[in-house]
Amino acid sequence: MAERRKIIIDTDPGQDDAAAIMLALGSPDEIEVIGITAVAGNVPLEWTSRNARVICELCGRTDIPVFAGAERPLVRQLVTAEHVHGRTGIDGPQPDLPDPTMPLQDKHAVDFIIDTLRAEPEGTITLCTLGALTNIATALQRAPDIAPRVRQLVMMGGGYFEGGNITPAAEFNIYVDPDAAKIVFAAGIPIVMMPLDVTHRVLTLRRRVEKIRALGTAPAIALAEMLDFFERFDVEKYGSDGGPLHDPTVIAYLIRPELFRGRDCNVEIETDSALTVGMTVVDWWQVTKRPHNAHVMRFIDDEAFFELLTERVARL
Repeated sequence: MAERRKIIIDTDPGQDDAAAIMLALGSPDEIEVIGITAVAGNVPLEWTSRNARVICELCGRTDIPVFAGAERPLVRQLVTAEHVHGRTGIDGPQPDLPDPTMPLQDKHAVDFIIDTLRAEPEGTITLCTLGALTNIATALQRAPDIAPRVRQLVMMGGGYFEGGNITPAAEFNIYVDPDAAKIVFAAGIPIVMMPLDVTHRVLTLRRRVEKIRALGTAPAIALAEMLDFFERFDVEKYGSDGGPLHDPTVIAYLIRPELFRGRDCNVEIETDSALTVGMTVVDWWQVTKRPHNAHVMRFIDDEAFFELLTERVARL
């Protein structure tokens, strides 16, 4: 059994974010979610902070504190993705999932991140980032002392061999706030990066979604309906049977790291070029001799990943 990890999930739900939160909440033997911090990204902050609480309530976990964070990138205008995720960010269930009754915490997400990392023993908190890195970068700017206290930052973001998904060069999470990503990758935190090169291998094939739906529980049915909606965009875009399920790879890595293969690389973030802004420049072939700053994943056992997701959603 994997070691139990204390994690903060930083997220912009998003149907695939919802799947990641469900995977974490369905895995209490391996994962202790000590808080969820919302950031603007897939949809604006008012929706992402709502959606995080909606998913917690759907899973019967109203004990998980949810904090609202940055409502815009560090220096740029916010770019959102309603064209993928729908108006609410978690479109799909019919009727829409009800508004949450559990409150947002009064504390700002960035303050929660800083205070938690200072209060908990050094090297015990893992940051799981599923959206733009604005909250994390802001915390690092305000409190540089927290960087060495982070055990690991496991992130969904970037791409190399697969290119980008919001521009030819850039993956959406990095593109939304490349300046924040640049700060995070330069901070000296141990980073595990789940790029499109991994997530494009985990497709929501019809048989996989139907297996989740067949569980028959409220969380499983809601997730299946979210995936029905979410995949339509990527099916049309890529011509595949199902769309990539990006964010749950972050949580799956903490539970079953043996499902993944990658290598240590140097990763730099492009912030200046109009053509390639948000690009993750991964030195996969070690040609620059720049120091490694991330473990970049490239391969995943996709069948085992979906078996894990289905098993853990069944526990909710």
